[in-house]
Amino acid sequence: MHQTSESVRLIAGDVELTVRPEAGCGISSLRVGGTELLRQGPRYGSFVMVPWCGRTENGRFRNGGVTHQLPINAAPHAIHGTGRDATWTRSTQDERTASFYYDLTDPWPYAGRVTQVIELAENELRLTLGVETAEVSFPAQAGWHPWFLRNLGAGGQDATIGFAPAWQEERGDNHLPTGRRIDPKPGPWDDCFGMPDGVDVTLTWPGELRVKVTSPAEWVVVYDEQPEAICVEPQSGPPNGLNTHPRLVTPIDPLEITTVWAWERLG
Repeated sequence: MHQTSESVRLIAGDVELTVRPEAGCGISSLRVGGTELLRQGPRYGSFVMVPWCGRTENGRFRNGGVTHQLPINAAPHAIHGTGRDATWTRSTQDERTASFYYDLTDPWPYAGRVTQVIELAENELRLTLGVETAEVSFPAQAGWHPWFLRNLGAGGQDATIGFAPAWQEERGDNHLPTGRRIDPKPGPWDDCFGMPDGVDVTLTWPGELRVKVTSPAEWVVVYDEQPEAICVEPQSGPPNGLNTHPRLVTPIDPLEITTVWAWERLG
């Protein structure tokens, strides 16, 4: 593994990945055979969503009888967690694998530790997030928000999306699921889909590359409303899930989620 004061670089054959632990442990670059797959910029690449995913309604959630207020950063909601704004610590490393952690703190109201393990191979990337507590139990979510380039910039065609969700979460005017499950509608999307057999979404750049995003998780958000990129976001629950589908992290039952991005070269 190669590193600077700001980044960690993993290499597997002609595949290179750059992680920024001081910038939320986000993946700032993933290059396959010299081709960049991720949109570049400080809020792009692929960032971690933890301890919640997507929007939490009005920034409020309950744990038992206690209501908590989170900072509003996508008015009127709180979006994408606090992990992407934290400085993470690298704990292990080698040429192809690295692990990181950070301890939950304000504005999240509960103590806990978040870990991320990044494992790079010549034909796939495996990511694992964990959320644990040694003390008070609390609801949490975890997932990833990768910005895949719509066009790889070599004169080829734009990417196409292939997936077969069991349902789409109906989205209300407040951008949150209404609680109704509907038949999937055509894009463009900023929507959450249910895949009870596990997330399985394929991006294909014809004649260039195919990337399959999978996860045992049952929820994926697809966002393709911007012309530059397509986001495929495996996550442990739907938007506003702290309130509607709370998954309790306890001292004996941590939250863990894994995703694999596997690529096939078509050129």
